[in-house]
Amino acid sequence: MLAILCAECCLLKVSDLIRTKPIGIEDQPDFVNGAALLKTELERGVFEAYLKDVEDRLGRDRSLPKFGPRTMDLDLVVWNDELQDEDYFTRDFLRKAVNQLGYRL
Repeated sequence: MLAILCAECCLLKVSDLIRTKPIGIEDQPDFVNGAALLKTELERGVFEAYLKDVEDRLGRDRSLPKFGPRTMDLDLVVWNDELQDEDYFTRDFLRKAVNQLGYRL
């Protein structure tokens, strides 16, 4: 995933990757979480569609349950210095990863 983002976007910084227990459906392998800071000229909606396309190219099966096992899950957390994902406040691993990129929201 990072290789794709690096080749197709302007990848500025990547947080540490951390292993976390699943949320919701707990009977599955741990997740690996992190954050990446990207620069793009794309509009927000177009960029979000791009992220879904990257997930699809990496084998994401969208027929599986929302909190079930998945190969990749790319979420837009901050856009133009504004918080886009309220999970930032409730998921410590997400807040730590985003903060490593220089954000304190």
